[in-house]
Amino acid sequence: MLWNRRYILKSYIKSSLWIAPVASLILFVVISRITHKIGAWLIHTHRINETTSFYGLSLSGAKSVLEGIVTGNLSFLVFTFGSLLVAIQVASGQYTPRIIATALLRDNRIRFAVAYFIFTWLFALRVLMRMGDTVHQFNTFIAIALGTISIAMFLYLIDHAARFLRPVSIVYRLGQSGSAVIRSVYPKDTAPKLSSMGDTQLGVPDRVVDNVTASGVVLAFDLNGLRDLAKRAGGVIEIKPEVGNFVAAGEPLFKLYGGAAGIEDRQLHGAVALGPERTMEQDPTFAFRILVDIAIKALSPAINDPTTAVIAIDQLHRLLRLVGQQHVENDRLCDEAGHLRVILRTPKWRDFVHLACTEIRHCGTGSIQIARRLRSMLENLLSTLPSHRHPELELQLTLLDQAIDSQYSSDADRALARIADSQGLGGTLGIDAARPGLIMKGNASDEAKAM
Repeated sequence: MLWNRRYILKSYIKSSLWIAPVASLILFVVISRITHKIGAWLIHTHRINETTSFYGLSLSGAKSVLEGIVTGNLSFLVFTFGSLLVAIQVASGQYTPRIIATALLRDNRIRFAVAYFIFTWLFALRVLMRMGDTVHQFNTFIAIALGTISIAMFLYLIDHAARFLRPVSIVYRLGQSGSAVIRSVYPKDTAPKLSSMGDTQLGVPDRVVDNVTASGVVLAFDLNGLRDLAKRAGGVIEIKPEVGNFVAAGEPLFKLYGGAAGIEDRQLHGAVALGPERTMEQDPTFAFRILVDIAIKALSPAINDPTTAVIAIDQLHRLLRLVGQQHVENDRLCDEAGHLRVILRTPKWRDFVHLACTEIRHCGTGSIQIARRLRSMLENLLSTLPSHRHPELELQLTLLDQAIDSQYSSDADRALARIADSQGLGGTLGIDAARPGLIMKGNASDEAKAM
């Protein structure tokens, strides 16, 4: 199987809810047969009294308990799937649709709970259906144990869902995922001596390979595989699109130089995965994109929730600081001998900074809370990151000051908006800065009344 097909299959499995329940069906077939044989072995080999062992339930009592377990687990399943549909609608409306595949459907707790409810429901139903005039005490005991655990799991699932759908939980999870991707894409620490080497002058490519498959978003590249191909061929492969870019059919995917021109198209196409929607595995800006979407939606007049936007900026601050500490300017892969083999395009420092700040500044400068939180983020990054990261941050501070000047006509409001505050509006922080303007305004009003 080609690498891109393995990648797409792996990504599909990670974001699919139905796989765990189907696995529970297979597990049910195996476990139910094993427990049935164990029960028969206990009766015939050890001569255990089937009517008094374990619980000693009567036939009517056992049927009542099993019917309750079947009904209860079926209700749990209906409630879980109904709640999941509501959660998807709420997440799409309040946050962004992009968190459905990246967060909701990849939550292993939800998938395991659904699989467990199905397994318990089928097991209890099978014990109930096989029960004739004799109570199968061992299997009934197992079903009661599974049913008791399912009640506890249902209560836990409700608590987990309530916590999971909070804005702080969603943005924190996105921050965690974004941090992992940044470290994998940019493993080296930043330093001025590792500055960009500029564009490699390779001349006219010997061959250009176009996208002959369906149009789609670039999800990932098999960078190690491409490097090995280029090494064996004795040439250089240049990747034209960046991960996250949309590539239409017929657009160029690769430029080949030297011996790499002899590489088969099938091998090259197998090293790139295309799909309908961006994923986070090799796309370090996707976490930024989702967090910015959450922030600007929270700042929309329909929702008007600047505190959620502040929570999103907290994670953007975290990711920007991490990106600023990594080396993001090197876009080339070499083999063990140091020979250039692959040229790729990855986001630069300025791309991350503009993505994190521009849209939030345009949508949120009218909120003093957002203006203060953005300033706090930028000033903190200026004080903690190396000096070669400062120009882009200083540019954003200048743009923020211009936006504040154009947004607020009152000197007092402008003074408040220019206070750096990591909480947005943390108590009375900054009130003293606005007090002179308020006093002057009050004196002017008194004088006008006196006249």
